[in-house]
Amino acid sequence: MITIFVKIMKTISSAVEDYIKAKPFLISALSQGIINLTSLSRIIKTEIEVSLKKEVKYGAIVMALKRLSSELEFRTTYKIVKIIKDIGDITVRSSLIDYNFKVSDTLLSNQAKLLAKVDNKDDFYTSSRGVNECNIVVSGNLSSLVENTLKDEYCISKQTDLSSISIKLPSENVTIPGVYYFVFQRLSWEGINIYEVISTSNEFTILVNEEQVDKAFRVIKNLKNL
Repeated sequence: MITIFVKIMKTISSAVEDYIKAKPFLISALSQGIINLTSLSRIIKTEIEVSLKKEVKYGAIVMALKRLSSELEFRTTYKIVKIIKDIGDITVRSSLIDYNFKVSDTLLSNQAKLLAKVDNKDDFYTSSRGVNECNIVVSGNLSSLVENTLKDEYCISKQTDLSSISIKLPSENVTIPGVYYFVFQRLSWEGINIYEVISTSNEFTILVNEEQVDKAFRVIKNLKNL
């Protein structure tokens, strides 16, 4: 009888975990311990029963949620916070412009011409390319150079008055899921809108409006004190 009960509980735990994993904000709330498990069990009971094709007691769901909360706290907090505490240099740049160009057959060659003319090491230049669009972010003083060199390209949009915050991450970040989500979640909680994200393996840069850069910097810097 005990063996059968354990088997059923494992099945319930699996169904509850699948449900929670599909809802990122619930994962965060559970890991932070800021959600009432009894109330949540009432909300999800019907869906769990549909998933298992059987009636499930509230107490069994609560027990599954408690176990999952403990596991999530370790997975999403301990490992990620360890990475966050080892954040390296945080670099801030202001007065940036973000150009969004439509990808064309000539865009790459014109970008090469642009790069050849950017000779000041203090100037900011970065580019990211998707399937149909390419974004070029530069220091404000390079705006005329960009617009003249790429005058034959189709500019979809231009955003001024931006600042960037570049964060150096330890190399282990690529093996720990959720690091970026953890950072972006904190920024979102503070009402900070991220205009764009540019990343490499061990570094990422966010673009925000200049009026929010000081607040965004404080949020990121304070993460090291968690």
